[in-house]
Amino acid sequence: MSETRTHLGRDLTLYLLARFGLIVVVAAVLVLVKVPLLVAVAVGVVVGLPVGLLVFRKLNARVTAGLAARNEHRARERAKLRAQLRGEDATGE
Repeated sequence: MSETRTHLGRDLTLYLLARFGLIVVVAAVLVLVKVPLLVAVAVGVVVGLPVGLLVFRKLNARVTAGLAARNEHRARERAKLRAQLRGEDATGE
């Protein structure tokens, strides 16, 4: 699980940086075309977020898979803890 967790952290960081980078690129292009900075950033957010979903689809899929695996692990641990609190024998399988 720790390998998945380290990959999840790396993938999530890369995905967030890529999405923010796309917003910065869109805003920078708009500023070069003489659009005011605040408007350029707002348009960059509105345009960059959906475009990022399409452009970074593989990275998004890796992040989603990592989060699903983490949630599954947490659900198993939670069920195990609840069984222990009820006094049941929850040795795993």
